[in-house]
Parts: sequence; C-alpha cells; structure tokens
Amino acid sequence: MRMLINVPETVVADALRGMAAVHPELTVDVENRVVLRRDAPVAGQVALVSGGGSGHEPLHAGFVGPGMLAAACPGEVFTSPVPDQMVRAAAAVDSGAGVLFVVKNYTGDVLNFEMAAELAEDEGIQVAKVLVDDDVAVTDSLYTAGRRGTGATLFVEKIAGAAAEEGAPLERVEAVARRVNERSRSFGVALSACTTPAKGSPTFALPDGELELGIGIHGEPGRERRPMMTSGEIADFAVDAVLDDLRPRGPVLALVNGMGATPLLELYGFTAEVQRVLGERGVPVARTLVGNYVTSLDMAGCSVTLCEADEELLRLWDAPVRTPALRWGR
Repeated sequence: MRMLINVPETVVADALRGMAAVHPELTVDVENRVVLRRDAPVAGQVALVSGGGSGHEPLHAGFVGPGMLAAACPGEVFTSPVPDQMVRAAAAVDSGAGVLFVVKNYTGDVLNFEMAAELAEDEGIQVAKVLVDDDVAVTDSLYTAGRRGTGATLFVEKIAGAAAEEGAPLERVEAVARRVNERSRSFGVALSACTTPAKGSPTFALPDGELELGIGIHGEPGRERRPMMTSGEIADFAVDAVLDDLRPRGPVLALVNGMGATPLLELYGFTAEVQRVLGERGVPVARTLVGNYVTSLDMAGCSVTLCEADEELLRLWDAPVRTPALRWGR
C-alpha cells in the first residue's frame, strides 16, 4: 500500500486539519468531526446539514458554505458519523428557522440521522429530513434497503441550499429537496477497485480487462461484469440505464462524476459521449457539471446523474454558491 498518509487511524483528522488551514471561511472542529460555515447560524435561514462516511471527498465537507450546506459531519472512512456529531452540528447552525438533514440512503446513515433528529427535537430544534436514493443500478445493496444515495446528493444539496439561502421556510426547502431527489437518477461504473487506508488492499477483485457496471460508492457490487468497453459504449449503457428509469420530459441537469482516480482528460471525453447519447435520445441538456465530486477514494471509474429540471430548479442551480469544492456567481 502506498498512500500519502501518516497512519490509517488519523487519516480523517489529518484531512480536517488541512481543511481548517486553508479554508478560514469554515469552522472545522477536528475533535468532534464537524465542519461549519463560519458565519453560522445565519439569522432567519434554514440550515442544511449532511454527512456520511469519509472517502467520498469533496462530498460533504467540501460543500459547506453560502448557497449550500451549513454543516457537514464526516465519519470514519466508509463509516457513518454518529448522532452526537449531527446534533452538535444542528445546534451550531440552527437560527430558529429549522434544520434540514440531507441523508444518503445507507443503513447506518439513515439510522443515525433518525436518532439525531429525535435528539435535536428534544433540544427544541425543528428538524426535517430528506432521503437521497437515486442509484438505479440495484434495488437493494450490501449497505441499503432500497436504492443507494449517490450523485444526486450534490443536486439536492446545491438546489435546496439555494432555496434556504433565499430565505425559504423549512417546509419549502424540504419540498424542493424531495422534488430534486424524485427527479434524479444515477448509474456508476468501476474500472478498478478502491483501497481503504485501514484495509490496505483493494476492496474487491476486478481482473485486468474487465469493468463492473452499476457499482456503488463503496465498491459494493453492481449489476454485472463485462470485458472492458470503450467510453462511448459505457456512455450508451449508463445513460440508457438512467433514462429507462427517469424518462425525463424536458431538459436535464447532468453530472459526470469521477470516482477519484479517473483524470479529467478521460472524464471530458466521456462527457462528450454522454452528450452524444442524450442527443440521440432526444433529451436536451440544460447544464453539465464534470469533475470529482462524489468519489470512492482511489477508485477509477465514473457515474452519470441526470435531474429533470424545471424553471425553478434551474434558477436555484444557477444561484450563487461559495464552498471549497463548488463555487460560482460571486
């Protein structure tokens, strides 16, 4: 194993110390594993709080800032954060307007966020929750009951975060978040396995010359393995898998997401193929985002997420955002 780390036991804390050093606009509580907007709580504004296991950077801590999350709770690598982290984050960012928990559909995250919501409400904090379950690859997985939450998390956090930034009340922000999730679908492909620092070896075996279609963001199995395909063939398979389920009636937001070890050269080439397939299927693309946003450590591969947009969702997507990993409009 060759990794740029000290020891596996401190990899998350070390990363948070680095984040604190270069992002003074954030408050990074390394001991308690909470990342906050420095200006939180913002008076009259609903606060979005999310989190999950580390290893998917920049998700979630990289999306903390004006126009997106008020706080993020990083767990250990591929391990859910604990309720105490979530309650601490909610208490720190709640202005009295309420808190929306954005939860990816993984069993540990779901259980711990539910417990945290109960504890926060006991402290007088109004809490709503939205579950992200966009992955069409499998109905259930090793880590979930129901679909996994993957790339659509970015769409939910950005668009609902913009609604909160505008001063929308909690029920409105929650409704927008649910609408984004209902209109979003994803599909992922692995060209290699990832390696967790604690294990020190690939999480699954993928022979040379093969790829896995429909993987999750922890290396959990997908739909099937095939001999290596071209970028265009992968785009055909992934986009069709999404469209078979989503069936959009209008323009879409598109996210071409790298899994951590695929260079932008390849991602942009793959994006051209995704655009080709969508054009051939008669689906107009309103906006496209390309890069490493919801990763799986050093896994090579990519995912495609589409969100059926409408006028309001496009406006909120275009609204200013200023976070370490996503920023425009200011």
